[in-house]
Amino acid sequence: MARGDVQQTKVHYKGKDEDFIIFVDDAKSAKDWKTDKSIPLAQVVSAFKVFVTHKHGAQGQMDSASKATLENEFGTSNDEEAIKQILEKGTLQESESAERQGNKNDSMGSRAAH
Repeated sequence: MARGDVQQTKVHYKGKDEDFIIFVDDAKSAKDWKTDKSIPLAQVVSAFKVFVTHKHGAQGQMDSASKATLENEFGTSNDEEAIKQILEKGTLQESESAERQGNKNDSMGSRAAH
């Protein structure tokens, strides 16, 4: 399976001191959760992990957010609470690289198949 086939959807949240990223299964489940909070978070997020990109937006080097960083931004060091705030206020981003590669792969794929 080509790496370009993996559709990664993330939510980017621009904080006071950091840019935060969480990964969700897909855009639809994240949007559904925003309108229906009874949907279990486990069905929305790929992993209960919050990443920081050190002010490099959604494309920067990703590191796990420390408890102190979460506390500083969200007033809680609880990953789940921070994730809810990121889902609520963040910007959904579907992986551009997969789409870009997708277009290239289609044209190359047919050539490679001959």
